Amino acid sequence: MSPRKVPEQQEPVVARVRLRYAKRGPLRFSSHRDFARAFERALRRAAIPIAFSSGFHPHPRVSYMSAAPTGVASEAEYLEVALRRPAAAEDVGTALDDALPPGLDIVEAVMAESSGFAERFHASLWRIELPDVAHDTLSAAVTAFMNSEEVIVTRLTKKGNRAFDARAAVVNAVVRPVAGDFSASCAILDVVVSQVTPAVRPDDVLSGLSLVADLELPVPPRVTRLAQGPLTESGDITDPFDADRVRPLVSADE
Repeated sequence: MSPRKVPEQQEPVVARVRLRYAKRGPLRFSSHRDFARAFERALRRAAIPIAFSSGFHPHPRVSYMSAAPTGVASEAEYLEVALRRPAAAEDVGTALDDALPPGLDIVEAVMAESSGFAERFHASLWRIELPDVAHDTLSAAVTAFMNSEEVIVTRLTKKGNRAFDARAAVVNAVVRPVAGDFSASCAILDVVVSQVTPAVRPDDVLSGLSLVADLELPVPPRVTRLAQGPLTESGDITDPFDADRVRPLVSADE
């Protein structure tokens, strides 16, 4: 009779590094699961001293924050890794960026100097580019949407169709001017969407625009998340790393 296998003990965490990364180009079509696999391979190739969970099947201790949908580009994805040995955040970020495929890029790395990182993600800023849609057409649709008390949209989920109010999650929506000849063939919408349950995604906002103003999209939109983090009373999104940035010491005389 073979001896019973004893699960490994959880490794102590001596530090945490928080990373901002981007999904660009064709890599925007990678799913969150695809990225997680690529990131775990990068951890091994870069020899990052990652801490592992306990149990019979230990996993790298990585926490992902509000991943963007598949097919959407992003300049503001976030995660946190737990380390079993001290390492400089800049070194971890550089090593992982070198180990990841082009298009999955580490933008910034900071040491975790405060708690509650997951609770900082209140809203996202999305840029939606709409080829072959006129600026005035989009402006009229956005005005109708923002003036509506509610806009009920339906999305197919694993549990069937689910209806929810897309308007309630939209904090702000601005149609951006586009310079040059490009302006005649593409309209651009910047929209701030708060984190709610169920999550309201950019395609839900577009569904709402279609409902209230019959907005037609001749060409699939191009969507990029530009920012996510804490939401101010004025509707602006601030940097979720602000609480972790090392500030210079102030002397008692100042």
